[in-house]
Amino acid sequence: MTTPAVANRVLTGITTSGTPHLGNYVGAIRPAVAASRAAGTESFYFLADFHALIKVQEPARVQRSTLEIAATWLACGLEPDKVWFYRQSDIPEIPELTWFLTCVAGKGILNRAHAYKASVDKNRADGEDDDAGITAGLFMYPVLMAADILIFNANRVPVGRDQIQHIEMARDFGQRFNHLFGKDYFTLPEAAIEENVATLPGLDGRKMSKSYDNTIPLFAPRNELKKLIASIVTDSSAPGEAKDAGSSHVFQLYQAFASNEETAAMRQAFAEGIGWGDAKQKLFERIDAEVAPLREKYEALIARPADIEAILRDGAQRLRATYATPFLAELRDAVGLRPLDRQDTATSTAVAKSAALPVFKQYRDNDARFYFKFTAADGRLLIQSNGFDAPKDAGRLIAVLKQAERADQLETTEIVLQVAVDEVLSALRDLREAEA
Repeated sequence: MTTPAVANRVLTGITTSGTPHLGNYVGAIRPAVAASRAAGTESFYFLADFHALIKVQEPARVQRSTLEIAATWLACGLEPDKVWFYRQSDIPEIPELTWFLTCVAGKGILNRAHAYKASVDKNRADGEDDDAGITAGLFMYPVLMAADILIFNANRVPVGRDQIQHIEMARDFGQRFNHLFGKDYFTLPEAAIEENVATLPGLDGRKMSKSYDNTIPLFAPRNELKKLIASIVTDSSAPGEAKDAGSSHVFQLYQAFASNEETAAMRQAFAEGIGWGDAKQKLFERIDAEVAPLREKYEALIARPADIEAILRDGAQRLRATYATPFLAELRDAVGLRPLDRQDTATSTAVAKSAALPVFKQYRDNDARFYFKFTAADGRLLIQSNGFDAPKDAGRLIAVLKQAERADQLETTEIVLQVAVDEVLSALRDLREAEA
């Protein structure tokens, strides 16, 4: 693929565990494939097989799931010649960057990671040692995820609200690296919150999830699909009795696949007392109409695993040559992993020059809030901020202060700030109101 010069890089990780179901398709695959065709966006889609190893220690299952999920995304329309489609484990620069980030990541931040804390809380509730059964892989998961994002300097990562913390951690690790090694090597990513992700009910009415064993496999054979839909739990309303479409799992599933006109017609049919058997038959026909062509493509792909392997390896090779390998070479140089016969005076001069200037330092403290401080060349603290709930707010205030410096509102190079605190906070409020 050609690599467009775009400012918008969007990265999506795809978990390789289990078999895709209708909920995955409606909530993640279908909208992501549509988003991959947006103009002015460079899209990265990767199979997160390293992440799968944290939970799955069955080699055959890891391999099979990777094959099934790759075939699913390709069958659903992802175009590997127009996006970056690759397997995480085919990019060796990712685990190398993970180690670089591990060496700057604060353990205190990792202690507060949701997955780790949930495991500790469960152990305590069960009367076990805090870390019983918890692997270092689970503990370090946020660092690997940060490397996935930062290696390609993605600036947008579509996530649900439960994943926001991981994006904040990626920002924190990237920012610490940038500060420590004196250059903005990493773009700090933003979470693209998926507020309107469709959540489908499963066979029992709860959220469709493998953990509830209530899923409808996306590419179940036609007869199996029909049987599964027929088994969806409904109330005892008889044919002819009006039914509440809003509370019906059958209707919610139908709506996720139907057009507005079809949905309106089905809602009317519910009001007129359609029987559950007829409603489920209509649901089956509507889902199968969309899924059948995809199922045919999927079955053809899954029968040719060598073709899928070639697609993934090709994507990884081109991506490494274009981005990962040269970027890691730059990062290796930054941390001092350099040829011993090379004297890099330019770097040391630049570092010495930057060290002579006062600097803003943004960081996240133990209270999980975001701060910045402004220090003179000799290390004296000139400004210490209050805490902010979001890194954006701290960053905006820094931007206001930097603009004041450029406008010569600073008295000397010794940097005595002349911007009143209330004026700065007012500017920050203006920025928020402008966004609202």
